[in-house]
Amino acid sequence: MLLLLLLAPLFLRPPGAGGAQTPNATSEGCQIIHPPWEGGIRYRGLTRDQVKAINFLPVDYEIEYVCRGEREVVGPKVRKCLANGSWTDMDTPSRCVRICSKSYLTLENGKVFLTGGDLPALDGARVDFRCDPDFHLVGSSRSICSQGQWSTPKPHCQVNRTPHSERRAVYIGALFPMSGGWPGGQACQPAVEMALEDVNSRRDILPDYELKLIHHDSKCDPGQATKYLYELLYNDPIKIILMPGCSSVSTLVAEAARMWNLIVLSYGSSSPALSNRQRFPTFFRTHPSATLHNPTRVKLFEKWGWKKIATIQQTTEVFTSTLDDLEERVKEAGIEITFRQSFFSDPAVPVKNLKRQDARIIVGLFYETEARKVFCEVYKERLFGKKYVWFLIGWYADNWFKIYDPSINCTVDEMTEAVEGHITTEIVMLNPANTRSISNMTSQEFVEKLTKRLKRHPEETGGFQEAPLAYDAIWALALALNKTSGGGGRSGVRLEDFNYNNQTITDQIYRAMNSSSFEGVSGHVVFDASGSRMAWTLIEQLQGGSYKKIGYYDSTKDDLSWSKTDKWIGGSPPADQTLVIKTFRFLSQKLFISVSVLSSLGIVLAVVCLSFNIYNSHVRYIQNSQPNLNNLTAVGCSLALAAVFPLGLDGYHIGRSQFPFVCQARLWLLGLGFSLGYGSMFTKIWWVHTVFTKKEEKKEWRKTLEPWKLYATVSLLVGMDVLTLAIWQIVDPLHRTIETFAKEEPKEDIDVSILPQLEHCSSKKMNTWLGIFYGYKGLLLLLGIFLAYETKSVSTEKINDHRAVGMAIYNVAVLCLITAPVTMILSSQQDAAFAFASLAIVFSSYITLVVLFVPKMRRLITRGEWQSEAQDTMKTGSSTNNNEEEKSRLLEKENRELEKIIAEKEERVSELRHQLQSRQQLRSRRHPPTPPDPSGGLPRGPPEPPDRLSCDGSRVHLLYK
Repeated sequence: MLLLLLLAPLFLRPPGAGGAQTPNATSEGCQIIHPPWEGGIRYRGLTRDQVKAINFLPVDYEIEYVCRGEREVVGPKVRKCLANGSWTDMDTPSRCVRICSKSYLTLENGKVFLTGGDLPALDGARVDFRCDPDFHLVGSSRSICSQGQWSTPKPHCQVNRTPHSERRAVYIGALFPMSGGWPGGQACQPAVEMALEDVNSRRDILPDYELKLIHHDSKCDPGQATKYLYELLYNDPIKIILMPGCSSVSTLVAEAARMWNLIVLSYGSSSPALSNRQRFPTFFRTHPSATLHNPTRVKLFEKWGWKKIATIQQTTEVFTSTLDDLEERVKEAGIEITFRQSFFSDPAVPVKNLKRQDARIIVGLFYETEARKVFCEVYKERLFGKKYVWFLIGWYADNWFKIYDPSINCTVDEMTEAVEGHITTEIVMLNPANTRSISNMTSQEFVEKLTKRLKRHPEETGGFQEAPLAYDAIWALALALNKTSGGGGRSGVRLEDFNYNNQTITDQIYRAMNSSSFEGVSGHVVFDASGSRMAWTLIEQLQGGSYKKIGYYDSTKDDLSWSKTDKWIGGSPPADQTLVIKTFRFLSQKLFISVSVLSSLGIVLAVVCLSFNIYNSHVRYIQNSQPNLNNLTAVGCSLALAAVFPLGLDGYHIGRSQFPFVCQARLWLLGLGFSLGYGSMFTKIWWVHTVFTKKEEKKEWRKTLEPWKLYATVSLLVGMDVLTLAIWQIVDPLHRTIETFAKEEPKEDIDVSILPQLEHCSSKKMNTWLGIFYGYKGLLLLLGIFLAYETKSVSTEKINDHRAVGMAIYNVAVLCLITAPVTMILSSQQDAAFAFASLAIVFSSYITLVVLFVPKMRRLITRGEWQSEAQDTMKTGSSTNNNEEEKSRLLEKENRELEKIIAEKEERVSELRHQLQSRQQLRSRRHPPTPPDPSGGLPRGPPEPPDRLSCDGSRVHLLYK
């Protein structure tokens, strides 16, 4: 059942109502009751909205009054709805009244008498205090409760002490670090001395004993501490307890103390390693473990949304173990330590590494002297400002960064600039409530009293913040020894009987110390099972050169109290890393629109050409061009041009879920468009080459052309593409992939970087599929170029436009062979890749359509050949006339060659006649004329040889006829 506590703004009640209004009786139940002032009502089983929506509650319904803060319900706490419509006990009002502290109702070693009221103590109540025998009252014997406060401080009962001269001394051996890594002894030693004075002045604590201090300066150095520890143990008097400071010194002392049956109580050790009870069985500390900082740090990381941090530490056990604990805690919280650096004495290189790794949220664990070295290097590397947050330990002196340090070469102003804005987590070492402690001092009174004892200003005094812990350590010891000794007059052990071999007294002191619980100036003092102090954590921020409280954290309750006073150089907490803004590179819309317009006009042109071809399909000139194949070419160009649109669609236009469909549309439109457009042209040119390259063998093929063979070839090409694309889509479908580019820094001084990304259509084995397609299509293109070249001089009336087809194949092949590799190279440049690919598609489609169809349109328009088939046969430009003209040109060429041969022969005949005449003249000179023939004829000479017969012109003419 849901229990909802309503603590809404409250209403004033009429005089005398006392917080309960008398509701009107109704059969519906009881009218809802408003909560009392400073309180609320728990409506069982109802949500807040349901309570606001109703006015009546059912019969037998119960409500419960609750109060805020230090208030309690006076009057009926529970009311029940009766059948008559009224609530029970309406004559007695329920009020939330402030109560006074219940601690005044008990008095140790005495009695309290409450009058004028009842438990709890309300306004007007009075208490009187009386002490037991052998005790006397210190403080006022009476106090009155008024508005939640008692009128006087709570008194206490002191035992009637033995005179000072008769008290026995109990010695404490202490090591105070007056210098070194943590000079906490500067303030802690005066605080211990002040506590000893206060304890020794009390009559109710160790009335027969006086605590005395023997101390040395350990300089926070284990080697120096070893020397003084030897002196404390081997020199009289016997010390009943040891009180070291500094974790390194406490580790040494606590490990040795077990051999001497000594309790160790530290006031200034934070190393997590000291919580090991097996290694340090007698160790206690009023200073909480350093691991108590880590839950606070993790809480702040979660509050500000930081998921990546870096660390830098000094190489000591306390900081190493603290960092190991932090690493485990952040891992549980889902936070990552991205970079971990350490140094022994020189932090220069680790700080540079932090800068190089772009660390933003940095946890620093080192002593105060090393902190100055670190932040001098931080200033040099500019590892501070609005982009960075440093988390430091809070127990440094308030002006630690202003203290002169000869080991660094940075000025005070530079150090102040470098440390500005850092966060410190510090154990609450001073009770913020300012209530009176067991010493009857408030925390502020303690600070004022301690300040007067110091020789220097508190900000310049080491350990001033830890001084309340040292003060309460003496009180914890005194109370434990008081319980061990019997508290004066009671049965107990004699402390003066303690020696280093007496484990019985040690065990009793241990049990008494382990059960300690009191209010000190540092807050409530109690030890956990490991002997460590349990406390709150104070969160501070350096603002304007001084520390400001910004919150508290109680790790036991996971309660963060935030004052909302944090200030940031950049106005808000920085990011834990450079904020990477992912931006997609989209295609230029101007380019997309421009190419889309061209593609749309190309589709219109293809439709016009297709319509023209279909309309004039009865014309013989169109019929002789295989119009069905031309129709497929026009359809293929239309599909290829339509592929431009999905090719330009990206995340600017479509969502992620639609991207695979766009990818498939690109592939199918372009693949089928190429197969239909180029395939039909390839089929024509392939048939012409097949038939006309072997004239004798294929002479019969020229007479008849079977169109189904052409269509079957185109179908085969298209089918291969469909089969390949289908297998690709089923086995390895295209999907949306992201290409990421190098980060870009914006021009503005903002802590962000731009991560450009580009969307692609891809598949797991994209390169394999592209290799298959490019190889198959490339071979077709190269083969088409070869066939077009081989058939450029062929003439056939069956496919009268094969020369135009060859020209179109040239253009398509060249554009495709250039575009394919270029677009792969330019795939990361979306505008260039789209422009190159889309314009190649547009231009190749335009060229194909213009080359194939425009000449036909022009011929039919200029010669009117679309009118009828009879007229088409009468035109001189028909296919037959074209064939006759070709034959006539061939005959004329042959005639010119024959005339040239005749001219050469006639020249040779003329030359031979000249030679014959010359020979006849020479012969006539050598031989005289013969006598005449007796028959009366001319004289006869010798008979002429056959080769010298004269040739007249008629014979020569007949020779060349």
